[in-house]
Amino acid sequence: MSAKKLNIIGDRINPGFRSSKALFENSDIEGIQKLAIRQVEAGAFALDINIGPRALQDKEFMVEVVRALQDVVSVPLAFDSPSFEVQEVCLKAYDDKKANGQKPIVNSIAEPRAEMLELLKIRPFKVILMASERMEDGVGKPNQQAHEVYEVTRRMSKKILRRADLSNDDIIVDVSISALATDTKGLTKMALDGIKMISEDPDLKGIHIMGGLTNIGQMLPPKIIDGENLRSLIERAFLTVAMPLGFDTVLITPWHNLSPLPQDHELLRSFKEVIELKGGKALRGIRSLYAD
Repeated sequence: MSAKKLNIIGDRINPGFRSSKALFENSDIEGIQKLAIRQVEAGAFALDINIGPRALQDKEFMVEVVRALQDVVSVPLAFDSPSFEVQEVCLKAYDDKKANGQKPIVNSIAEPRAEMLELLKIRPFKVILMASERMEDGVGKPNQQAHEVYEVTRRMSKKILRRADLSNDDIIVDVSISALATDTKGLTKMALDGIKMISEDPDLKGIHIMGGLTNIGQMLPPKIIDGENLRSLIERAFLTVAMPLGFDTVLITPWHNLSPLPQDHELLRSFKEVIELKGGKALRGIRSLYAD
């Protein structure tokens, strides 16, 4: 299976970044606009928008941000909030004409929060589907097996397509990329196997598969290997393995190095070995990536 083109959703308009949080706190609309422009110029095909708790407390500011961003960039905006109310405000403020007719994106909808699909009554949008959660006996549970990720994708994609005039191309499945440093349950392998299962199902052809790539390097030391930051190498190792399986969309800072690693790269070889491990063996394997 050949690798697809990688679509980048810019992740910087998020209070998880200190500099971005300061922009929200200071109501620095011009600064937010400049950050959006920089991400698009760096290759982002869409921008994830999350202004944190202020979105709930100050809906007028949320509307101002959406409109200000659409004044300076023409890419789709992905509204990143679990709040139905915030999503409603954003969807009503969004002008598809300023995005060259492209739909907005709702990030994210999950099986335990399927009521969020009621938002489709407001307007059509692309859906980021969290395949890392499922409903079981009326209770939301985290997925820990690839087949659970795949089965949620099948169930929810059918439900989404029944609710609106959308196609598989309008669904972006987030397989959830975990921090490698604490992955003792094989969740990285789960995500990769889930990607493969989704991609090989003819009924799911055209669906996009994504993940927040910055997560995988969290809590790893900033060690430099052959002139490259370890966290960056881990991100690239994941992409090198995931893209040929069908992974085609990434939530990340667009100016990160996203080029694949050579197949004979030592870090790639070690990464492939580590993701097969669980428990204490996994922790020891992870430590071997950066220990002298």
